[in-house]
Amino acid sequence: MRRWLKGSTVAFSVVALTFVSTVPAAACGDEVVGNPSGAAHAGHGAAAAKNAAATSAVKNVEQIANLPDAAGATSVRFLKYGHKDVLFVSGTFGLKSYDIDNPRKPKLIGKVDLPGFWQGEDTEADPERKLIFLARDPRAYGGTTNTGESGIYTVDARRPDKLEIISYVKVPAGHTTSCINNCQYVWSGGPAKADSQPAEWGGRPIWVTDMRNPRKPKVFPNPIDLYRNDGKTDYAHDVQVDDMGIAWSSGRGGVRGYWTEGWHRDPTTGKFRRATATDPVPYAGGGVSELTAASKFMHNSYRPVGKRTKDGGDHPRWGKDGDLVYVTEESFLDGCAADGILVIASLKGSYNGEGWRSTPDKPFRLKTIGSWSVAGQEGSDPVTGDCSAHYFDVEGKILVQSFYAQGTRFLDISDPTNPRQIAYHRPGDGRSWYPAWHKGLVYVADNVRGVDVLKLTR
Repeated sequence: MRRWLKGSTVAFSVVALTFVSTVPAAACGDEVVGNPSGAAHAGHGAAAAKNAAATSAVKNVEQIANLPDAAGATSVRFLKYGHKDVLFVSGTFGLKSYDIDNPRKPKLIGKVDLPGFWQGEDTEADPERKLIFLARDPRAYGGTTNTGESGIYTVDARRPDKLEIISYVKVPAGHTTSCINNCQYVWSGGPAKADSQPAEWGGRPIWVTDMRNPRKPKVFPNPIDLYRNDGKTDYAHDVQVDDMGIAWSSGRGGVRGYWTEGWHRDPTTGKFRRATATDPVPYAGGGVSELTAASKFMHNSYRPVGKRTKDGGDHPRWGKDGDLVYVTEESFLDGCAADGILVIASLKGSYNGEGWRSTPDKPFRLKTIGSWSVAGQEGSDPVTGDCSAHYFDVEGKILVQSFYAQGTRFLDISDPTNPRQIAYHRPGDGRSWYPAWHKGLVYVADNVRGVDVLKLTR
């Protein structure tokens, strides 16, 4: 047994900063409808007041643990140390690590104190080098999207009981940071543009940082994923990498996939060239129909990639030939009916660069084959705000998704044209931000409650 699992579970604080944040802990801060400046969505505060007296709704879910000391949580990640698993939670407090050998009794073992941090959404972990990458949003420590500083903290987690920040680098984007090419590089996106950035931009695109030497990160000067919104450079929110190694960038204007390694035909030029993290080759993707996602702001995505079974058929987990992409819209309007939804779209017709040639006069849109909204669903509270879709995770044919004050929802996606809710967990005092499957359980980063550990009982 490793030494860090023995003895006291009292957290070891490596870094203590004294910044004070003026940003409400419950506010997501993503770009939303009616919020062009990128300021924290004011509706979250009102929703918190409503939630104080809200009742809970639970079906086919058992809550087996709660970590209230992680209040302010925005994201969860897992790293494996031999036979031991460790949960990492990022949030407005910074970073915390937990021994989850007994998931009913997680034990706090380490932390990095960053009071006033904003916000570590979709924090990334390098499983080989045991590194954690924390995106610093310009609203951290009381800053603003207009003038605040953004960047990346790199945390050495080789000893999860003695976490250590080994570098910090300023990056022109910093709402999210995602691993590319096995975490040798990271892509950072969002939020709304700074005053110093081009006036015609609608938000920050992607910047690339070389993390091959994590103690000396190197930021490349030229951004990528430009002109994503019908020819306009706009807010690239987050990046997910599928099992083929294709990086999918979601944001205003849709979702677009890129090769980041190997030689590939560039559909925008018709020529073959080498793809790199700093000069990726377009693959597929594009905008989502405004009839499905009126805001055009896509928060994050997931593309199930097909692997053939022994008899030549499709693996039952995936859509045929990987033509489907699951993507969420984040938007906040009065009431729940028009808030952000889960969209299942087909990539067919987008493999020849159509999404990169889209213009307002000749728009290209992916075909929507299915969608799901929390509005009006069993277990929902129509009075409570924060009904937008947020992060989700997939295990087999079950998709689990956060819907802020509407809680965590479990969907059967065996028929992508008709997602069906099979379970939900909506605490009256919670705001679900980020769920993640791990060994049959779901760990939910709840910005109010900390982390809930859920077991699907159906």
